[in-house]
Amino acid sequence: MTQPVHDDWRAGGFGLYLHWPFCAAKCPYCDFNSHVSDRIDERRWERAYLSEIDRIGSQLGPRVLNTLYFGGGTPSLMSPELVGRVIEAVRATFPIANDLEITLEANPGSVEAGRFRGYRDSGVDRVSLGVQALDDDSLRRLGRIHSAGEAIQALEIANETFDRVGFDLIYAREGQTLAQWRAELTRALALAQGHMSLYQLTIEPGTAFARREAAGGLRDLPDADTAAEFYDLTQELCDAAGLPAYEISTHAAKGQESRHNLVYWRYGDYAGIGPGAHGRLSCGSARLATQTLTEPEQWLRQVELSGHGETDRTALAPTDQAVEYLLLGLRICEGIDLERFAGLAGETLPDSRIDPLTEIGVLDRDGASLRATRIGRRVLNSVIAALLAD
Repeated sequence: MTQPVHDDWRAGGFGLYLHWPFCAAKCPYCDFNSHVSDRIDERRWERAYLSEIDRIGSQLGPRVLNTLYFGGGTPSLMSPELVGRVIEAVRATFPIANDLEITLEANPGSVEAGRFRGYRDSGVDRVSLGVQALDDDSLRRLGRIHSAGEAIQALEIANETFDRVGFDLIYAREGQTLAQWRAELTRALALAQGHMSLYQLTIEPGTAFARREAAGGLRDLPDADTAAEFYDLTQELCDAAGLPAYEISTHAAKGQESRHNLVYWRYGDYAGIGPGAHGRLSCGSARLATQTLTEPEQWLRQVELSGHGETDRTALAPTDQAVEYLLLGLRICEGIDLERFAGLAGETLPDSRIDPLTEIGVLDRDGASLRATRIGRRVLNSVIAALLAD
């Protein structure tokens, strides 16, 4: 039996995302809401964060929290004391799951790595490092301000400090060959503790890379066929190393998956706090899409003057919820529950759309479970378009 729409979030759990919008430098490929600032008043940010945590807790009532995620920006620019006070407030506001996961994103510079023990002592139990590349020339091209040596040292410190560590790499970079990626990924897998996010370089609108490409730069990026070869090689090496994909770009040993990201992909509820953070919250009979102001100073002022940092709350129609569940759930290898989809949409996903896709090998169906195959995940946008076609 499917759950009522307002209770559907329980299938994915409940997480809280807190956005720290500041970075030491803006990377040319990044389209996240991040800003460079010389002066940051941590006490002011603390008051705003704690106010928002209290507001969300009051609105939702007692609800077990499964995950807390400090994202950015560069949250490792926050002091361990600020992180600790946020964690204390969250624990005082929500009932906490016995296996609460608290993740903090970090840059692998020497300053941030020096704070790892402080974050652990404040309550963080998992870090995610933005390594991005393991050679200095590539790091320079990507606009990173750490060296490969600093990244490796930070990984070693993180592995000594935390039981759960993940890190990111970007591949299919300008001028990169498959042989170079094989060597780099092999080296990275030897450093991995259990989780890696491996992203193909994409040129996002509004970024410095987009402007550079429009001006005739970035001429040596791989074509679509070569990009597919990069993807296949990535799967091959990670499978052999015991870190298979559990999502399109994310690999983990068993038990090392990011539980916070699974809240998103399993279409649970999550509160978004901070500039540019968005959320999905089930309140009463409605599921709300929430958005916040993106500019840091404006967000702070609104929290201080109006008691909240949101710009919009929109009740999602059941069909919109079903589409979101499909879009997110097919990213992960476990796929979606067709009965849950029908409970959200008010109608089943027609066999006439599913069967042709299973016949060509891009979907697998097992009873009520539907998942994209490895080939299907490589062309997932086309698969989803076919499933939702009128």
